Amino acid sequence: MIPGKAPSGVFVQTDRATHEAWAQLTIKAPKASALLHVLANRVAQHNAVVASYPVLAEISGMSVSSVRRAIAALVEGNWIEVRRIGPSSTVNAYVLNDRVAWTQPREAKRYSLFSATVIASAEEQEDRDTLDTPQKPLHRLPLLGETQLPAGPGLPPEAQPALPGMDSDLPSRG
Repeated sequence: MIPGKAPSGVFVQTDRATHEAWAQLTIKAPKASALLHVLANRVAQHNAVVASYPVLAEISGMSVSSVRRAIAALVEGNWIEVRRIGPSSTVNAYVLNDRVAWTQPREAKRYSLFSATVIASAEEQEDRDTLDTPQKPLHRLPLLGETQLPAGPGLPPEAQPALPGMDSDLPSRG
C-alpha cells in the first residue's frame, strides 16, 4: 500500500455532526468510510481528487470492485460528488463537501470548474517501462514571481562602497 502523505498541512477539519454521521457510515459501509478517509487525506485545500479506479484501489488496499461499490455508497449518502473526466468514466474527479461551480448558463453546455489533487500510477502510463530511466527534461517557462528584474538606466553609485560579499543583486546599467 502507498503511504499517505498530506499534500500541504497536516489537518483535515470536520465538525462534530459530521463525525457522528461518519461513524454511522462506518457501521453501515466500512469500505466506503475507509475510502472517504483516503480521499479526505488527499484533497488539499480544493476538496477534490482526480484518480482512476485502479489507483484508488491501490492506495486504499481494496479491490477495484470494492472501490466502485464504496464510491456508489458515498454518492448515495451525499458524501461526495463524482465528475467524469473524459467519455469512459475510468478517471473521475471526486469532490468532497463543496458544490462545484458551473461556468455556463443552465441551457448551455455546462463545465465543472474546480481544482483537484491528481493521483497517477506508473502502471497506467504507456511509457511505464521507461519511467525509471533518465528522462529528457521538459522545456520550462520562466517564472517571474518575486524575483527582482532590473530595468532602466539605474541609480548613480552609492556614496559608500558595498561590504565584501554583500554586493547588490540589482545590476545598474548606464
